[in-house]
Amino acid sequence: MDNMVDDSEKVNQVVEARKETSGTPSRPRPGHELPLLLFAGFRSLIDALHARLAEQGHPGIRPAHGFAMQAIGAHGASASDIGRRLGVSKQAAGKTVDRLVALGYAERADDPADARRKLIRLTPHGLDALARSAAVFDELRAEWARTLGPGRLDGIEDALRAVTGPESFRLDAAGWLGGGG
Repeated sequence: MDNMVDDSEKVNQVVEARKETSGTPSRPRPGHELPLLLFAGFRSLIDALHARLAEQGHPGIRPAHGFAMQAIGAHGASASDIGRRLGVSKQAAGKTVDRLVALGYAERADDPADARRKLIRLTPHGLDALARSAAVFDELRAEWARTLGPGRLDGIEDALRAVTGPESFRLDAAGWLGGGG
């Protein structure tokens, strides 16, 4: 059959390319490796954050909850505002808010400026989660600095700022991950 693949030729191209280029900075590295390494670094930080938050009394919190709590902010926001800040529909934002409310991280309150509108506000439990997240991120950064060296980590951060530009701290990842509304 013409469409058959010989099992001996099945190779994970990403893993094989990594084996070929690891430890050899003079050789060109495949372009697909950069986003994978950046994502792996991001994922390792986020996974470590959530493991530590679970140990500190926040076992139910997920990465999406952190993005949503950032979108709610210190003064609260409507579901439409949260959706716009996250790049998702009002309905998708509402589902995340429902979960945050059920977990005790947020609450709905009347908007003093508009009786027809509800504001989502962070509860003391939500504010505690954000404060602990900030402290854990500081700890994780310090761990990376010990592993890589502080100057090298500063250089990585400076380089990433240079290539990501002024919009580098946007929360609306859902749109390019397929969850936008």
